[in-house]
Amino acid sequence: MTHEYTALIYCRVSSKKQTVDGTGLQSQEHRCIAHAAQRHYPVEKVFLESVSGGLEINDRPALRDLLRYLDKQKKSGTRYTVIFDDHKRFARDTQVHLQLHDELEKRGAKVEYLNFTLDNSPEGKFIDTMLAAQSQLEREQIGRQTREKSCARLERGFWTFRAPVGYKYIPSKQGGKELAKDEPLASIMKEALEGFASGRFASQAEVKRFLEAQSEFPKDLPNGEIRNQTIARLMGQLLYAGYLEAKDWGIARRKANHEALISLETFEKIQRLHEGNAYLPMRKNIGQDFVLRGAVCCHGCRIPLRSCWTKGKAKLYPYYLCQTKACTEYGKSIARDKVEGAFEALLQTTEPPRSVVAVTKAMFRQAWEMQAAGAKAAVESFWQEAVKAEKEIKQLIERIMEASSPRVIQAYEQRIDELEKQKLVLQEKGTKPAAPIHSFEQMLELTLLFLTNPYKLWQMGRFEMKRTVLKLAFPEPITYDRNQAARTPLNAAPHRAFGGFLTSTLQNGAQKRT
Repeated sequence: MTHEYTALIYCRVSSKKQTVDGTGLQSQEHRCIAHAAQRHYPVEKVFLESVSGGLEINDRPALRDLLRYLDKQKKSGTRYTVIFDDHKRFARDTQVHLQLHDELEKRGAKVEYLNFTLDNSPEGKFIDTMLAAQSQLEREQIGRQTREKSCARLERGFWTFRAPVGYKYIPSKQGGKELAKDEPLASIMKEALEGFASGRFASQAEVKRFLEAQSEFPKDLPNGEIRNQTIARLMGQLLYAGYLEAKDWGIARRKANHEALISLETFEKIQRLHEGNAYLPMRKNIGQDFVLRGAVCCHGCRIPLRSCWTKGKAKLYPYYLCQTKACTEYGKSIARDKVEGAFEALLQTTEPPRSVVAVTKAMFRQAWEMQAAGAKAAVESFWQEAVKAEKEIKQLIERIMEASSPRVIQAYEQRIDELEKQKLVLQEKGTKPAAPIHSFEQMLELTLLFLTNPYKLWQMGRFEMKRTVLKLAFPEPITYDRNQAARTPLNAAPHRAFGGFLTSTLQNGAQKRT
């Protein structure tokens, strides 16, 4: 039996919902096959597509495959009809609709829809084009409605896009969905962000390493690493501060309805630090095997020592070494245990006299009480500064109305944007309770541990804690002298870590001990 046409079937869905509401790929395929059987068309191939937002032909892989298949079958002499479940599955853009018709006609294929009989007469083509235009209108109207609804929710403080790491969507009492903390990821992100702001993590690379060490945190790459772009995006995510903005949608910065992980002040500090240079960089090849890398310099050239593992007869051996060609110490390696052991020996000598610790505690107590007494006044001053910022914003808006120069208007708008951000930070500070969250003893416990015995803190700390102790005790790079290793291999000014107001006292105590 000779068949007039052979059928090719094309099915497409654009959302997950369509896979279960009766319009999924399997349902479409079943109806198209039944249509072909009713007309006695043998079905040669089925093309299935699942793509959202693809308007152009090149955005639809299965459709491209269908056109290539027709190209390969030109010499076979087979006449094809391409069956679509619905007119809207063909194309929802008038221009693309007409283009796709032309592409199929060039290949000698005709088009059939299950819900519309296509007539090749001028009237039939006109109706087909009108239906395509109607589909495009519906698509654009739905897009506009979706955008307007999203803008309305954004203006009310509800995030409508993908939830960032540390948050998840839950049903909201006000309708729709809202962001909520997603533990333990929320706590991990909070620790990472506050750690960078406080100096615990001195660079973006250290934040990256910390997050990669957390088994629960999602990784970008199969090797368990996270892309630098991902870290930068997370550190610049305003949602973590409890605020939102969508500049492309015309939504200025505003307070969001979800719970913040960090304060807005901390967020702004992160942005400033992220733009500057960080001390003790954690490069990609720095690991927990060499905790002093980046902090210990060669005595000859004052350039940080490199680190490496050297292969011996039976195992690998860790070394620090200088790789500055102009230096007299170039290429000379030093056993890791020797360098780090000398550092730990020096760290043990940084313990101050008990009298200094007592003075420190008394001074901290006095400072604590003074700060607590002035906290209420500070809160009031924050609100006053916020009011001043609001007045300046209104004045600038009035000047914009009178200005005619585009450059002047742009300058005014930039200043208004800066004042708006400053005002939000001041308002947030003004809403914080005047009383401290933690007691004096809780806040001072770790500080006293470092003051009285930094070496103990070094021993009990994780890698990140060791790096923090290193930065606090030695704010400037340490030098290692190979020739004086037996006497004082490491030279530094550790007492600077105890604060400028105790420097002279600690130096006197150190002189008495020596």
